Amino acid sequence: MAIFESRHGTVEIPAISVTQKLFEGFEGRADDVAMIDGPTGREVTAGAMISQIKRLAGGLTERGVLPGGTIALLAPNLPEYPIVFHGVAWGGGTVTTINPTYTAPEIRHQLQDADAQMLVTISMFADVAREAMEGTGCRDLVVIDGDDHALSLADLMGAELPEQAPVDVAEHVVVLPYSSGTTGRPKGVMLTHRNLVANITQSAAVAEIEEGDVTIAFLPFFHIYGMTVLMNLFLNQRAKIVTMPRFDLEMYLKLIEQHQATRLYIVPPVALALAKHPLVAQFDVSSVKEIFSGAAPLGAEIEAAVGTRFGANSVQGYGMTELSPISHMTCGGNIRHGSSGQAVPSTECRIVDPETLEDLPSGMEGELWIRGPQVMKGYLNNPDATAESKTGDGWLRTGDLAEIDEDGFMYIRDRLKELIKYKGFQVAPAEVEAALCAMDGISDAAVIGKADAEAGEVPVAFVVTDGTVEEAAIRAHCEGCLASYKRPGEYRFVDSVPKSASGKILRRELREVL
Repeated sequence: MAIFESRHGTVEIPAISVTQKLFEGFEGRADDVAMIDGPTGREVTAGAMISQIKRLAGGLTERGVLPGGTIALLAPNLPEYPIVFHGVAWGGGTVTTINPTYTAPEIRHQLQDADAQMLVTISMFADVAREAMEGTGCRDLVVIDGDDHALSLADLMGAELPEQAPVDVAEHVVVLPYSSGTTGRPKGVMLTHRNLVANITQSAAVAEIEEGDVTIAFLPFFHIYGMTVLMNLFLNQRAKIVTMPRFDLEMYLKLIEQHQATRLYIVPPVALALAKHPLVAQFDVSSVKEIFSGAAPLGAEIEAAVGTRFGANSVQGYGMTELSPISHMTCGGNIRHGSSGQAVPSTECRIVDPETLEDLPSGMEGELWIRGPQVMKGYLNNPDATAESKTGDGWLRTGDLAEIDEDGFMYIRDRLKELIKYKGFQVAPAEVEAALCAMDGISDAAVIGKADAEAGEVPVAFVVTDGTVEEAAIRAHCEGCLASYKRPGEYRFVDSVPKSASGKILRRELREVL
């Protein structure tokens, strides 16, 4: 077995809850502002957060919901989000985080699958929440900002629960995010306290986040990227978060300037905007020292361009919900554009031939397998899916094609299931998309395969342009940077590329219009 060990060694994972880990970052700074609501400027101190988390845990315990209950959280990024999340965790419960853009049937499926007893939301989503709760075992609706026909967050507050409710940190599922998946309905990913504490500890060892750092958090807290990297890791490292309920480029830039943000955590669509949009030049972004992109592959050219424009380090990382989420991260000045970095501490990797299941050496492309304390417990109510993705000895099959070089830097090539087969050649959509986005005048692109009687499949490109780029020019550009079998056989000009909240291209929607 050819195992790639982390170049950063190992770390000791403390046997504590995720909320105890969060509170380490609040010690000795009760009066310091920990979070700011970006649109309103409302500030919440570290001490206030601790008190509200403990009071919520106490109130839910008094109501009999905790310990042991599951509470669904359907909300945008705001300071109350971590208060609800950690109030449930402190009281010995489970949180299932729901995408606020879901329809009532999608919410209902998650409520039923997770067996949620309570749903916490905001007034904007109260109607869809009520509709979703119909026919489920979810009894109570809580509206954070108040509703005449529901409990408020204030109604749930009780006497402080002084200590963490007893839980088996290695086994107790503290959060159930639902993975997007490539087929079928999303699956509940069972993450334990140990999973989250491990990933915070692993990431903190190499992320170089410092006390006094500031970030603008538009990455949704319901998604594992925003949940771990921002809501938990950033606060644990004694840094400050300014929340945004949804991404808006102008507001994002205003908040960067206003709060002198030092670190930005983004996804590829935002990287494209920051690299190319003229609006960026209207704001002072000189405070930014690092821009970190994740959730989907980012082409080396765009990665480098956004760093140059901001005068900051521009880097990438890799993860997935099933990994809590981080397995790889670029740290310090050791940057190789286009790479997702090296494995974080206490993480092992393999590159496996997807057909023979034989291990491959450095420099060879195969499926990336990961083993470490951040690997999920499994999929909720789905032992078959768990067995398909996780081996008996703890390896997670990521479903991503990757390559690890001799220095341990990992490069994602594409999803196994998204490869396009053209006359026997394998075409990775991410590579073609990166080439397209590197062209002036193209702001976004997505590539999928279209059935073809002669070739098997041909690449089709959906491109977003500024209106000045013609198809002939794009074809000429691709001729200069892509092998003939990788070049799109067809181009479609669109206003936008459909993406999930985490920035992943929704290829299923594109296939529906072919």
